[in-house]
Amino acid sequence: MSSATLVELTRRTLQHARAGTVPLAADIGRVPAANYYDPDRWQLEMDRVFKRTPLVLGFACELAEPRSFKAMEVAGVPVLLSRGADGQMRSFVNMCSHRGSIVVPEGTGTARRFTCPYHAWSYDNEGRLVGILDRDEFGSLEVDCHGLTPLPVAERAGIVFGALTPDAPFDIDTYLCGYDAMLEHHEFASCVYVGSQTVDGPNWKVAYDGYLDFYHLPILHRDTFGPDYSNKAIYDAWGPHQRVTSPDHRILVLDGLDADDWPADVLTAGVWTIFPHTSVAGFKVGAEGVPGGGRMYMVSTLFPGDSPDTSRTIQHFLAAFEPSEQLTELIEAQQAFLLRVVRDEDYYTGNRIQRAVKTGAKTEFLFGRNEAGGQRFHGWVDRLVAAETSEDFANLFVGAEVAFQR
Repeated sequence: MSSATLVELTRRTLQHARAGTVPLAADIGRVPAANYYDPDRWQLEMDRVFKRTPLVLGFACELAEPRSFKAMEVAGVPVLLSRGADGQMRSFVNMCSHRGSIVVPEGTGTARRFTCPYHAWSYDNEGRLVGILDRDEFGSLEVDCHGLTPLPVAERAGIVFGALTPDAPFDIDTYLCGYDAMLEHHEFASCVYVGSQTVDGPNWKVAYDGYLDFYHLPILHRDTFGPDYSNKAIYDAWGPHQRVTSPDHRILVLDGLDADDWPADVLTAGVWTIFPHTSVAGFKVGAEGVPGGGRMYMVSTLFPGDSPDTSRTIQHFLAAFEPSEQLTELIEAQQAFLLRVVRDEDYYTGNRIQRAVKTGAKTEFLFGRNEAGGQRFHGWVDRLVAAETSEDFANLFVGAEVAFQR
C-alpha cells in the first residue's frame, strides 16, 4: 500500500510540474508573533509538546551492536539509550538512584556496565542496579527498586523514538499515523551512520518553519544551492507529519518512463518531517572516477534551548552505501557544506528574525496559501498546547487525518 501511495503522489507531482501549477491552502494563515518569544507560551510548549510527544532520539544503525549506548540531554532531560545484550532498545533518565549524579557523560559507545562517577554505583545495560560501593557499610537496600528510571522508547523504520517523561502514555503507532510505513522506504535501518554535527539557532519554531518552507530556497540560498530549486511546494500529511515535494524540473526525468521503472530516489524525494522536530533530506554522494557512492541522508533533529530565544540542531548523516576512504572525503565535504548553509544562511536569518520579532512591531506572522505546511505545523502545536490532560493529548492523534494536496 505505501509503495502504491508513493507512485500515486509522484504521479500527482509530475502532473503539476508539467502544467506549471501548485495546490494551495484555502486561505492565509496567521500566527501570533508572541508565540515565538513569550516565556509562558514557550514553557507550555516544553511541557505539553516536548515532554509528552515521542521524539527522534537516535537510529538503529547508530546503536546497532548489543551493549551500545547513547547519552544526551534533551530539553533539559538527561537521557540514556541502551541496547541490551538481548538486542532490545531501552531508554532511561541518565541519573543515579543514589544522589542524582548523571551516570554516563554525553556521547556514544559500548559498555557492559555504567558506573556513576560520584560514588561508583553501577548499572547493567538493562538499567538494573548491580553494584553499590561498600555495600555492607551502606545499609540494607532493595536493589530491584533502585535501578535507572525507565523512559518510554520504541523503534520504527530504523529510527529510535523516545519520550522524556517516565510512565507517560506512549502509543507510537497511533502517534505516527501510518507515516512509518512511508519512512520504511528510506531503509534507514540498513544505512551506515557516518557522523553528526551541531548548530545553534533561534527559537525552535523559527528554525523549524524553515524546514517546511520551499518559498525561500532560491532567495535565501542564492549563493549556494538555491538557483537550482523551485520555490513551489506540495504538502502531504499523515497527522502532524509532513512530506514536502516540489513540482520542479527534476521530476520531469520520469516523463516517458513506466511507473515500474521510476527510481526509488525520485519516488522518495523531498523533505520528510517528523513532528515536532525532525527533518529528513536526501543527497547523492559520489564523483566520476570514484567507485561506489549513492544516497546520503541528513536527518536534522531540532531541540529547544534553555530559553525561548535558542535552539540546538543535530545534523545526523546516514549513508545508504559503504563509505570507502575516497567517499569519506566527499561525505565530509558535503557535511561541511550543509553545516555552512544552515548556520550561515538559515539560522543566521533565523537569529535576526528572533531579535526583530521581540520588538513587538508586528503582532502576527503570515503563512500564505502556498505555505500550507507551516499552517498545519502551527495548528498542531496550538492543539497540543491546549490539551491539558494526557487523555486530551492522546485523543488528538487517534484517527488523525491523512491528507494529500491535489
